[in-house]
Amino acid sequence: MPNRRSTKALSVLCAAMFVSGAFAADSIGEPGRSAGGKNLLKNVYFGEEHMHTRNSFDAFTIGVNQTWDDAYNYAKGKEIKLSTTGERMQKRTPYDFVAITDHAEYFGVLKEFGNPDSPLAKSEFARGIVKGQTDPKAGGPYFKKLLASLFANEPIPEYATPELRTSMWQTFIDAADKHYEPGKFTTLYAYEWTSIPRGANMHRNVFFKDKPGPFTYSAFDSIYPEDLWTHLEGLRQQGIDVFAIPHNSNVSNGWMFSENEFMGGPMGKRYAKRQAKNEPLFEIVQTKGQSDAHPALSPNDEFVDFELFDNLINLPIQADKSRGAFFRQGLATGLYLEKKLGHNPYKMGVVAGADFHSGYQGNEEFGFHGGHGFIDDTPKKRLNPTPGLSGGVTALLSSGGTTAVWAEENTREGIWNAMQSKETYGTSGTMIRLRFFGGWKYSKGLVNDKNFVKKAYKGGVPMGQDLPKKAGKAPTFAVWAMKDPESGNLDRIQIVKVWANPANGLPMEKIYDVTWSDDRKPDPNTGKLPAVGNTVDVKKATYTNDIGDTQLSAVWTDPDFDPNNSAAYYVRVLEIPTPRWSTYDSVKTGLPVPEGIPATIQERAWSSPIWYTPEAMTTANK
Repeated sequence: MPNRRSTKALSVLCAAMFVSGAFAADSIGEPGRSAGGKNLLKNVYFGEEHMHTRNSFDAFTIGVNQTWDDAYNYAKGKEIKLSTTGERMQKRTPYDFVAITDHAEYFGVLKEFGNPDSPLAKSEFARGIVKGQTDPKAGGPYFKKLLASLFANEPIPEYATPELRTSMWQTFIDAADKHYEPGKFTTLYAYEWTSIPRGANMHRNVFFKDKPGPFTYSAFDSIYPEDLWTHLEGLRQQGIDVFAIPHNSNVSNGWMFSENEFMGGPMGKRYAKRQAKNEPLFEIVQTKGQSDAHPALSPNDEFVDFELFDNLINLPIQADKSRGAFFRQGLATGLYLEKKLGHNPYKMGVVAGADFHSGYQGNEEFGFHGGHGFIDDTPKKRLNPTPGLSGGVTALLSSGGTTAVWAEENTREGIWNAMQSKETYGTSGTMIRLRFFGGWKYSKGLVNDKNFVKKAYKGGVPMGQDLPKKAGKAPTFAVWAMKDPESGNLDRIQIVKVWANPANGLPMEKIYDVTWSDDRKPDPNTGKLPAVGNTVDVKKATYTNDIGDTQLSAVWTDPDFDPNNSAAYYVRVLEIPTPRWSTYDSVKTGLPVPEGIPATIQERAWSSPIWYTPEAMTTANK
């Protein structure tokens, strides 16, 4: 347990504003959660958009027997028992919504291998997979056969029949419906399409609004995103609202934000338009690292060296770190392609997830129990300095991110609509409150106005949208953030500006500190803001909130605005340093943390961008 003693009265006030996840009705940034009906000024809801249970083939093979019921109950704040160790665990701050995204490939099938009454359990292959849950060496040959079918995109026929695909999907729908409590807890229909060409990650999570599709479309059907989009477009023609969310561009080998079509050749107008329509959001962080940016691409960003995961999935091979591998550079590439094609394929909002394969959600550094079954289910395994399958130590894995949505109500329709409109943000796990608006005539005192949110909507747009038609010399942005009461105070708020070089289309960026905590002043020569400090006691895994602020807000005008060039702006909020999960584990056990693993973490939030497009270009693209 971290020490959260603070000498700041405001910290106490801030903590008092939260009761069982609810937010004070008179807060400036969030006008309160309505007791009934819709809140047109919107509430923030936190949740999980990416996780796996025993119904994913890879989770089952690493000993996971957590059910859909377990996953939902844990998210609600109920105690569950970890299936591999028997450890009892409980989420300190419950989630508002959850999307379980088990792999479409062999969806729900392998768990039947452990059911003695199932016909699927009778084969030698099934018995070998089950034996591998407790004896990995004995199960190795069978798991290799399973992986070989996935890498070759050739399913084992008896375990991928149309009947199995539809029946297993229906059992998931039933479980999601059982746990759905409109207005209180939302379960989303979702699954993962798992394309891994040559070990590169091209995965997408597929989300439905209130009516699920008839079956899970898998990489066995096609490894090409274009074909997945065709499937989704066909569903929408049937009245089924659906979209996809890509993730882990950091291990995509530079393919996720490419200037080319996946099947080959320069990107065309139709391809760009289809991608924008089918993929409105991007998962910016999860257990396999962050995909915001990389030190090799953003050398002037002092905070970019954060939760990096460099290898291809399950391969000891370094992933390509070209600009196609990270969101920030992808935003710039999208602006360049929009100027060229008339459509921006990468006009994506931001979410975050865990991608845990253990049947529960992560996000709490102090409550990390591992995310991959028997591979990391004890502190001793997590702190093992021996490199694993991916060429890095297990301690490199992150505790998982959290998605936040600004929605009118906590229902399937409300959460899905917020995601579709991109009024979302992602965090490294912390539950920071964050508002971000853009316009042309915001007053300097707007963030202190009791009607801040109402006026911000009226005078501009929220995160995830395009700036309205130009009506001023330079855009102004209003941003407000409030700390997670279970985490550290806030260090600063930054705005990241991204654009494409008009001469050659290369990605450009600039990071602005727009407001910060404590009595700090930028260096007059460099403009660099001094570090906030560090109160972490590494030997005890504690910290104090004697530095930083509980709330930060500002109205900022772009001092370098070029009206002739498109740009994207997004917010990054940083907390003060707090202990990383690996430090908590080290103190609990007395085991050393593997070399190269940071002792502390500066948790953060990334907003969805707000885009600016020159009026002449907007007119031409209509």
